[in-house]
Amino acid sequence: MSQREIYLEKLKVQLDKWNSEIDRLEAKLKEFEIAGRQKYEVEMRELREKRNEARAKLSELQEISEDAWEDLAHGVERSWDIIKESIEHAMSRFK
Repeated sequence: MSQREIYLEKLKVQLDKWNSEIDRLEAKLKEFEIAGRQKYEVEMRELREKRNEARAKLSELQEISEDAWEDLAHGVERSWDIIKESIEHAMSRFK
């Protein structure tokens, strides 16, 4: 397995983890009273947007050639870290 494949697999695992956590939070949100739910629905929308950004970055990395991968990986890594922080911050507001 190449370094690229290992890296992509790591990102896929993280994205799957976020998807599971978002699903869990959405299920929990359904239990809230309507007034409280509206506040969290906005945050869930932001959380989904960040997850979609992460998914797009992962797709971008999967699409590029092996030669271009190393050049773009560092930029994507920084973007991924920012997305990760945003998602973790949003999730912490639900706990």
